[in-house]
Amino acid sequence: MNFKTSRKEALEVLENYVEKEITNYNSKRNFDFGPSYRENVSCLSPYITHRLITEYEVTKKVLSTHPHQKVEKYIQEIFWRVYWKGWLELRPTVWSDFIEDLKTIEENENYQKAINARTDIQCFNDWVQELKENNYLHNHTRMWFASIWIFTLNLPWQKGAEFFMKYLLDGDAASNTLSWRWVAGLQTKGKHYVAQAWNISKFTNNKYQKVELNENALPITDTREYKIKTPEISKEDIGSDTLLFFENDLNIESLKLKKYKNIYCILISNEKRKIKLDEKVINFKKKIIDDQIKRFPDAKVLEETQFEELAEKIKKFDIIYPSIGENLSFLKLIKKKKNLEYNFLIREGDEFCWQFSNKGYFNFKSNIPKIIQKII
Repeated sequence: MNFKTSRKEALEVLENYVEKEITNYNSKRNFDFGPSYRENVSCLSPYITHRLITEYEVTKKVLSTHPHQKVEKYIQEIFWRVYWKGWLELRPTVWSDFIEDLKTIEENENYQKAINARTDIQCFNDWVQELKENNYLHNHTRMWFASIWIFTLNLPWQKGAEFFMKYLLDGDAASNTLSWRWVAGLQTKGKHYVAQAWNISKFTNNKYQKVELNENALPITDTREYKIKTPEISKEDIGSDTLLFFENDLNIESLKLKKYKNIYCILISNEKRKIKLDEKVINFKKKIIDDQIKRFPDAKVLEETQFEELAEKIKKFDIIYPSIGENLSFLKLIKKKKNLEYNFLIREGDEFCWQFSNKGYFNFKSNIPKIIQKII
């Protein structure tokens, strides 16, 4: 698989999928035919995660070409990412607890076998190799993978989520963490996803047959409760002439921005990350940042050490809100360390959508027509 590294190319991928393949999405989306054939899904997730193109752009393009009833399922799947982000914004300690949990979990022999494709389950081993080689997995396969990891291999879901974040080009704090929790039975208490051998066989076109799995596993339990908290996001004009943004929002020209003296994009190095990323993932981020700089030449790339040095001189920053995850955690750390003031700029679409993330996705889904009318 070859993922593009520019907004122009990402838009071409979108155009091609909408024009030629999207009408087959409902009937073929659950099939994983392998990395050599991905025409049954859009493969837009790495671009959407980094916002080379946004969920709202994708939705607008799709609806400009097809009637809503024919593409409704695809649009609902696109909005899962928006929903997950909103859900995590309202329960930020889910992310911080996940990061803390990782510090206390031992990496035993079974874990080493799993991440090195040396289990007794051939399909799982193949998916490990595919993930490492292509930095991508089909969505249905991600569900099977997580279920096998948790319920058949009996490994902690947190380490599986970490493994995905390390290798996926579309790794996103909200979508990844909460999807693993959903499979485990923690996201909706007592409702888990258990992979079935017949399902794997059917949707891999009989590539893997009679896979031996634990198909009677009980959901994972956790006594921690996560109540909704009003997001603490500073959104007051502080008179800053310096704008910061991160690699997970690389379409800043689409925002209505005032004139800034300085504009910087920060890419956090592996040294500072809680979850270390595969080198190919880091390189992908660097290339798409380069594309953003070409499209918006007023911006410059800033390493995190350079930002800390800059924070000795400048104390007020406007920041395109990076959402819960590594980037926001880094900002909070430097803010406390350097006594800084932040003003976060949130996309209008995100802010409007997140109000519907207080409950389950069914509630959010029922509001998608309202979202489309408001934003699209």
